[in-house]
Amino acid sequence: MAFTDITALNEKVRQESSFVQGVLFECKKVIVGQSNLLERLLVGLLANGHVLLESVPGLAKTTAVKTLASTIQAKFQRIQFTPDMLPADLTGTLIYDQRTTEFKMQRGPLFANLILADEINRAPAKVQSALLEAMQERQITVGTNTMKLDDLFMVLATQNPIEQEGTYRLPEAQVDRFMLKVKLTYPNKEEEWEILKRMSFTGHHIEVNPVVTTQQIINARNVVDDIYVDEKVQKYIVDIVDATRSPEKYKLNDLKGLIQYGGSPRATINLTIASKAYAFLQGRGYVTPQDVKSIGMDVLRHRIIVTYEAEAEEKTSEDIVTRIFNEIPVP
Repeated sequence: MAFTDITALNEKVRQESSFVQGVLFECKKVIVGQSNLLERLLVGLLANGHVLLESVPGLAKTTAVKTLASTIQAKFQRIQFTPDMLPADLTGTLIYDQRTTEFKMQRGPLFANLILADEINRAPAKVQSALLEAMQERQITVGTNTMKLDDLFMVLATQNPIEQEGTYRLPEAQVDRFMLKVKLTYPNKEEEWEILKRMSFTGHHIEVNPVVTTQQIINARNVVDDIYVDEKVQKYIVDIVDATRSPEKYKLNDLKGLIQYGGSPRATINLTIASKAYAFLQGRGYVTPQDVKSIGMDVLRHRIIVTYEAEAEEKTSEDIVTRIFNEIPVP
């Protein structure tokens, strides 16, 4: 790509990303620290991908999603998942109207733009399957009726990794539908003190203002699609994902016995799109290898299935991803 084209693309990114700072400003009224989380939520929003948030209770997963939704002029729906849920509780159902003697569609909470699927691993398999169709196909089927969802449709799911009673483990096929899996960590002492000063009041409410429209987000997504990825960076992404399947090809022989299944082609696609969205947030019209490294862990950590041998050695998928990024030559 010519230098003039990159310059024009950089300018386009600068114009279309003007809302990002406003969104972050509003979110940081409520969220202390957690800049990595906010950045990943924006990447998912710009890359048209779904995000799975995992942490122990009380680290502002739900608060962060609700706050982000408050900055967007879009329909937001929170769904609290429970073991007794039915698919109709998500999708809606057909109601018989005695006056017209016809069935009418009563739409469920999935017909929104931003969905907070709170404690998603508490839902039984049938409910997870109903959500799966909406996430993957961007449509919902009730009876013989299939209805398309809005262009802006994003599922932000939360799960608690430590409390397993009454939970249904998400199958790999569904976890793979999430573009990013983000793990939250505890705040440091300074951040926790700021949280105390800001939040320790009964009846305390911080007003968050909507600063971006759905059309602005869709326009930004179109610019993200145009962001330039050099052929060398494309090959780098392919090497990273291929190394999760065949580490011995990259002289990572000790990883071969630790990986049961590596990343699918969906991992390659999502890593590329997420890297473009990350570059957009940095105000650039092109992707660098550092963009791939920065977002790579969140794209790959849930797509690598480790063996029993890895579990015995207390090796996680994150250890494997870190090793691969450290060893694969950067273009």
